[in-house]
Amino acid sequence: MLETEILVIGGGPAGLAAAIAARKKGFEVMVADGARPPIDKACGEGLMPNTLAALRELGIEIHPWEGKIFRGVRFLEGSTNAEANFHEACGVGLSRTALHDKMVKRAQACGVSLQWNTTVSGLTEKGAVLDGREVRAEWIIGADGIHSRVRNWIGLDSDSREKTRFAQRRHYRIRPWTDYVEIYWGRMMQVYVTPLGEEETCVALISDNPRMRLEDAWSELPELAARVRDADPRGADRGGVTVSRRLSRLYRGNVILTGDASGSVDAITGEGLCLSFRQAIALAESLASGRLNVFQAAHRSLLKEAHAMSRLLAWLGRHGNVRRRALQVLSRDPGLFTRFLAKHVGQSSAIEFAATGLSFGRQFLSA
Repeated sequence: MLETEILVIGGGPAGLAAAIAARKKGFEVMVADGARPPIDKACGEGLMPNTLAALRELGIEIHPWEGKIFRGVRFLEGSTNAEANFHEACGVGLSRTALHDKMVKRAQACGVSLQWNTTVSGLTEKGAVLDGREVRAEWIIGADGIHSRVRNWIGLDSDSREKTRFAQRRHYRIRPWTDYVEIYWGRMMQVYVTPLGEEETCVALISDNPRMRLEDAWSELPELAARVRDADPRGADRGGVTVSRRLSRLYRGNVILTGDASGSVDAITGEGLCLSFRQAIALAESLASGRLNVFQAAHRSLLKEAHAMSRLLAWLGRHGNVRRRALQVLSRDPGLFTRFLAKHVGQSSAIEFAATGLSFGRQFLSA
């Protein structure tokens, strides 16, 4: 019979981060996943500076030449263009498969036992069933994503409150025309453009409409459509869902949830990966001290601000007149947008953010 101190169910970025963080604390860790790496996902693929910082804490360095540096964020709607640069470090556009490959190698180097192509069919009193046999574990971490079976097995699904939207991602063989992550706003949808390499660009759609595809967005985004119309897609399109979900409880007995399984924010914020990595670090600290309530508090704090930003951006997405007016203010005052972005990626304080909000409010009302 196999035994381990910690069994992580789910081998995506959240599960690997939890495993690496726990291994750094000296725990014996096993990861089980039914897929084989590298694991892909429909996402915008831009790693913000705070996400890169969290990866470094896990011992994972993303070098600029491995992807494509971007120096800020640009909002576009019609003729309005508002952009902001990061204060300090830049971000990096990196494909999800490349990120996953680096995380797998880091987990292997740490001594994590990786069980790929392994079906996890349920929990037992002392562990879980992997490929029909029991693996005993002191702790089980559910990191199996938005549709978490672990969350369902321990009866925490009923606690959730959620809002679902839909995503499609496509890679184009085209030289990036921007060194920003560009966010194009339309009616009830956003399209993200992320430079990934010298000849590759990621374009991702997020919409309230489950039937909407990128081609449906081109009529509202003629400038973007013209850029990619003659470009060849690279690889297959990927689709998925993005869910804004909160849980009142993250663990039951010795089973703990992390990553999207434990609650998530709409992908509009670009914060999903950073949240998962910060949660992993907090969870490892909590397990080392034996105090799961510490993780619950840290998790709640991490999600609180992300949910506030998610609600704000989603609200702007539904109210075009207000959004266009807000973008005009940010376009006229790039420094204002830069200060907002600095708070979003952890490069400024709450006091600075409050002052920025007051300045924005005055300009918005007088616009």
